[in-house]
Amino acid sequence: MTQAASHAARLSIGEVLDELRADFPDVSISKIRFLETEGLVEPERTPAGYRKFSRADVERLHLVLRVQRDTYWPLKVIRQKLDDLDRGVVAPDDEGVLQVPRVILSSEGLPGPDAFASRPQDIRFRRSELQQASGIADDLLAEAEEFGLVIASSGSYTEADVVIAKTLAELASFGLGPRHLRGVRTAADREVGMIEQIIEPLRRRRDPGSAARADETAYHVASLSVLLHTMLVKNGLHRRG
Repeated sequence: MTQAASHAARLSIGEVLDELRADFPDVSISKIRFLETEGLVEPERTPAGYRKFSRADVERLHLVLRVQRDTYWPLKVIRQKLDDLDRGVVAPDDEGVLQVPRVILSSEGLPGPDAFASRPQDIRFRRSELQQASGIADDLLAEAEEFGLVIASSGSYTEADVVIAKTLAELASFGLGPRHLRGVRTAADREVGMIEQIIEPLRRRRDPGSAARADETAYHVASLSVLLHTMLVKNGLHRRG
């Protein structure tokens, strides 16, 4: 983007007000200035001192106003949630509510290809955040870590760990604990090894795009593997029914 285009993308406080009033008729310039004073948005300033808002600033203001209207959270709580949003711990849904993101599923409820794709910013969770998001008990989480089903990296956990922990908590209600699921971990490790063998030749290439093709192949094979496993279990249960 050229410097002129970047400058054109910045909005004045009056232009921001016009956009926000479509959804928040009572918003005012003084309200926007107040939210800035409270540290909820930080627009750029021109040499003359005029505020210039980016598209991200406008979206942030829209989120703050919607959360204020729909949840009645105090600004202190909203500020903390925004801090969490900035570090990737929570995400806003379509209704503007800040929540822990869910794994991406296909229309059939199975992990889709995007569930295996890496993201520009990996979401990291503290132990307490993982437990809150998944509902897993402390002793069950400790057992899951003992058997290698959940593995912390540098004291934090990934979004996949949250989904694993939630799944383990649900399986525990049927009497299936981590010790019963060690075979699942072993099978997953074998699949990872199989996929690594497939994509290693692609990673060794030096031509542009080889790394992207390797990732795409890995995600595709992983998705097919999950689908195959699910259908085999489904057929096995059907035959015994």
